[in-house]
Amino acid sequence: MDSKPANLISEQDLDSAEYRRQSAARLLKAWETPRGWRYWSAVNNSEVGMWYTVASFCFFLFGGVLALLMRIQLAVPGNTFLTADQYNQIFTMHGSVMMFLFAVPIFEAFSIMILPEMLGARDLPFPRLSAYGFYSFVIGGIFVCGSLFFDAAPKGGWFMYPPLTSSFQDDIGADIWLLGLTFIEIASIAAAIELIVGVLKCRPPGMRINLIPLYCWYILVVAGMILFAFPPLIAGDILLEMERAFDWPFFDPQRGGDPLLWQHLFWIFGHPEVYIVFLPSVALMAMMVPTFAKTPMVGYSWVVLSAVGTGFLSFGLWVHHMFTTGLPGISIGIFSAASQAVAIPTGVQLFCFLATLTAGNVKRSVCLHFIFAGLATFIIGGLTGVMVAVAPFDFQAHDTFFIVGHLHYVLIGGTIFPIMAGFYYFFPLVKGKQLSERIGRIVFWLVLIGFNITFFPMHITGLLGMPRRVFTYPADMGFDTLNLISSLGSMILAAGFVLFLYDVVRPRTKQPLSERNPWQAGTLEWLAQMPDQPWGVRTIPIIESRYPLWEQPNFVRDVDEGRFYLPDAVEGKRETLVTTVIDAEPIQCLRVGVPTFLTFFAALFTGGFFIFATYHWWLAAIISGLIAIGVILTWVWTGTAEIPEKETKDVGLGLSLPLYISGPNAVGWWAMFITMTADITAFVSLIFGYFFYWTIHEDFPPQPVQGPGVFWPVTGMVLLMIAYGLTWLSRHWNRAGYTSAFYLSLSLAVVFSLAGTCALLAGPWLTGLNPTTHVYPAIVWVLTGWTALHVILGVIMQLYCLARRAAGKMTNQWDADIVNVSLYWHFLALTVAMTVGVIAGFPSVS
Repeated sequence: MDSKPANLISEQDLDSAEYRRQSAARLLKAWETPRGWRYWSAVNNSEVGMWYTVASFCFFLFGGVLALLMRIQLAVPGNTFLTADQYNQIFTMHGSVMMFLFAVPIFEAFSIMILPEMLGARDLPFPRLSAYGFYSFVIGGIFVCGSLFFDAAPKGGWFMYPPLTSSFQDDIGADIWLLGLTFIEIASIAAAIELIVGVLKCRPPGMRINLIPLYCWYILVVAGMILFAFPPLIAGDILLEMERAFDWPFFDPQRGGDPLLWQHLFWIFGHPEVYIVFLPSVALMAMMVPTFAKTPMVGYSWVVLSAVGTGFLSFGLWVHHMFTTGLPGISIGIFSAASQAVAIPTGVQLFCFLATLTAGNVKRSVCLHFIFAGLATFIIGGLTGVMVAVAPFDFQAHDTFFIVGHLHYVLIGGTIFPIMAGFYYFFPLVKGKQLSERIGRIVFWLVLIGFNITFFPMHITGLLGMPRRVFTYPADMGFDTLNLISSLGSMILAAGFVLFLYDVVRPRTKQPLSERNPWQAGTLEWLAQMPDQPWGVRTIPIIESRYPLWEQPNFVRDVDEGRFYLPDAVEGKRETLVTTVIDAEPIQCLRVGVPTFLTFFAALFTGGFFIFATYHWWLAAIISGLIAIGVILTWVWTGTAEIPEKETKDVGLGLSLPLYISGPNAVGWWAMFITMTADITAFVSLIFGYFFYWTIHEDFPPQPVQGPGVFWPVTGMVLLMIAYGLTWLSRHWNRAGYTSAFYLSLSLAVVFSLAGTCALLAGPWLTGLNPTTHVYPAIVWVLTGWTALHVILGVIMQLYCLARRAAGKMTNQWDADIVNVSLYWHFLALTVAMTVGVIAGFPSVS
């Protein structure tokens, strides 16, 4: 630790009301939100999170309108309100919007908005990344939803099963779904990276890992699940789009493909998705239940372990959705048991909530009404989930409306009710005023009654034999009355949401501001003033308990008077603390990104790449992609790893911290590590595809195809491993101060990288592997192309480091750029080894 400099903030300063006023003014100036047209360049978590939340809720309303259209169509038999084609488009868009544009984004949006306050931090570590994710989400969502108004929407269901979406639908709809939602999924992964690093590295001093709010534990679990669940779907999207665009037969049985591979990749994503959607709502309840019980959560450790267990088990359940595909009985038995076992950790969490409410002195509120409704309806959905986990029952109910009822009890009961409770609970933090308890009670009963009238009859309709995914049905089959009841219930449910929307958006000019901490909660987010200030927290506190507002004396006063860390912004910079992962010991004063329009343009041109590719406008797509790369490089050049004007900064309480660090302690290193974890998960999903084909074919590779051979792939691997070694060596030379050796080694790494890429591609090219003839050459080309594209990206990074060193923006002391690039090449080396091992080594031994 550095010795105390002469200009450290003294206790006398903190006791001075004038100093506190001036320091608060400087903080507000540093963190102020841009005005006028520059408002949309803001990157504050409070602004971006609010935009994100509003956009997600708008998509929810859009999806709800689509649901009403479907219920009108199904209200009576033989209805002609919608044609079959229109119904299929609306059905597909309803599921896609609710799952991809609301259920996951709403949790990420809310977390971006509230998480810094929960952590007592000024902001998340990468505010510009949050803004980029938001704009990507909106652009992608508008593109996908807009297709419905041009009769071009996807119509293969939100699950998009081939061969329906590969061989029997030639229109543009499936491409819009595949590329538009892939763009949105990338935005979701970006948000997950931001949230994980935020929870792990931006906690206040003293908030050890066993003291973090339960919401943060759930965020870690869910964001981690996103890293491992979304990449398989992205891999599947790539394969299906390659078949549609270039006739590569990944799902065509006539040429060695198999539609079942899509189901595996989709449901490896799809079943964890249920818990990705459900667990954040449980997290909201975990914050609200102790508040209304006026007592700490009972069984904190059990709740954490159960959340982790639920996330872990969810990845072993995907075949739960594939019982009717002809899988071996032993596989069905194993996955059936796992599907029932996941009820155990879920039950533990619910019992801990009930125990907390029983142990405390409960205060009644609309929030608590929605929590109880959520618990009750989710339990019903969970019980029907155990039913469909039993294979013989699932064989009968699988494609019936029973599954529709079960799905909505789980997702609406387990997700929507807690989210609505969260709206009432956290609204004062956003607007400084409370929603109406009187209107809220009316909303509650409309939504609860409408929900049960809508979806409970669907269980009976399904047991009577009504199939799902149909746009009409004959009369006198026993479905007529039940469907009419469900449709009437949907109108009551919609009325509840309309009244809720009115309460949220109605003018409040005459309504007084809410009192501070209106619920008398014990967690850090309720330090906020009314209305809240843009700085996140007045001063970053020292934490000694899980409920500091309840358990630390004079805590709010000390925060308000700036008696903790970073009470000032003398240099006018936006700063927060970086702490260690386990013990939350402060290790850096991090300067975060300031407002910029670069994030908008980066998202716009990234979206352009996907949108132009949808219509096969390849030149426009390539140009847009190159512009996106240029904008992103400008963004990172001007806004990351900046060399500070001094090495350390006084952060208060006699502590000085470095302004710049690199390596495993730095947030940038963690972001690269997490990003590459998601990336290699997608790559492993493609490897899974290769071996899936091997298991279903007696001859794979098929005779007389010899594959790419051994010489060229191995040559490419050797050259790329040399490039990897040179990249690692350049990092060593840079840190040692050997500038010439750094330039030479990294320049040679670029040369060997390009040579290795050419050699790798030469294997399938020179051996004449035609990817349109059979799935084997197609999957070989995909693995090779994936690796080659990543090498090209690695070359861009190498050239970036050379340019940064030449411009004086990277030195032997300030070396975060080359450290992070070296980390990227660790993962790239593993990718290269796996690719060559599969395409060159495996055929030789098989």
